[in-house]
Amino acid sequence: MSIRISKTYRVFASLTFMALLLITASVAFAATGGGHESGGFTWKDWVWPVINFAILFFILYHYGRRPAAEYFRKRTEMIEKSLREASIARETAQKALDEVREKLKSSDSEIEQIVEAARKSGHREKEALIEEGHRLRDKIIQQAKDNIDFELQKAKENLKSEAALLALEAAEKQIKEKLGHKEQEGIISDYIKQLESGN
Repeated sequence: MSIRISKTYRVFASLTFMALLLITASVAFAATGGGHESGGFTWKDWVWPVINFAILFFILYHYGRRPAAEYFRKRTEMIEKSLREASIARETAQKALDEVREKLKSSDSEIEQIVEAARKSGHREKEALIEEGHRLRDKIIQQAKDNIDFELQKAKENLKSEAALLALEAAEKQIKEKLGHKEQEGIISDYIKQLESGN
């Protein structure tokens, strides 16, 4: 019940505002002479524009309300999906990082075992094993760093691509709202020429 009242109230408020706007405009139009030589204000001068406007408003409201609501619903769903995917990518990268850290910890314990075995054996073998253990540790650390960098880079690229798509869609919407069809075609053809010359 309250939803219906609020919709009715919004429609009534919109119509009242438009009626006041038209009355104000018609009074200003009449005060300047309204393009007539008589110089007097008549109600007939603004009745048809008000009727035309009311019909136009009704048609736009009646037939445009559902498509606009559907568009905004789909747009919201698409943004929510993109955010969920970005969150999943971030969680995946975090899991990979945790796994690499765990492997690094287990690798450190393996290295310590190698070093202990080297101590028990002869001096010559001891030095060789210690050196091998350090080389292995450095190699594992480097592999771990490379894996971390790769996963982070992949996650960043995913996030950047999602953000770029969202920004591109927002910019496209703004450009479509501000530019006419001919300006849009001109911008698109200029951009294609730039891409072709750049390649």
